[in-house]
Amino acid sequence: MYGNSSPFASHGQRASTLYNRVGVETDVMTASPHRLVTLLLEGAFDSMTQGIGAIRAGNVEAKNRSLSRAVRILDEGLKAALNLESGELALDLRDLYAYMCMRLTHANLHSDEVAIEECVKLLQPIREAWASIAPAAAEQRVAA
Repeated sequence: MYGNSSPFASHGQRASTLYNRVGVETDVMTASPHRLVTLLLEGAFDSMTQGIGAIRAGNVEAKNRSLSRAVRILDEGLKAALNLESGELALDLRDLYAYMCMRLTHANLHSDEVAIEECVKLLQPIREAWASIAPAAAEQRVAA
């Protein structure tokens, strides 16, 4: 009923939440640029999945929180990190992320699972492509 940050949550629940937060913050602080994008992609997928679950459960607050987080990850994380001078791919990704933000905002306003699922399908090939270059990114970092 109450979230882990609630004063009514048990001490164990709050400690678990803090422990998880420290783990994520440590991962972010020590992560390579490739890993940071991976974390953003994972966060976007997690948020969209939580949004679908919240719609199905009729939990408006959780839906708003999850889908707003997904939009922020796409807009302030993935889109903002693009080097738009690097070429057409970056421009295409910028436009795709903007479209997905619009669709997720629509999904939030109208509790539209189909719009969220569309965004999941659009982002999946990017996540797979990004994961496939992980070995090359690690080799580049070692060589530098």
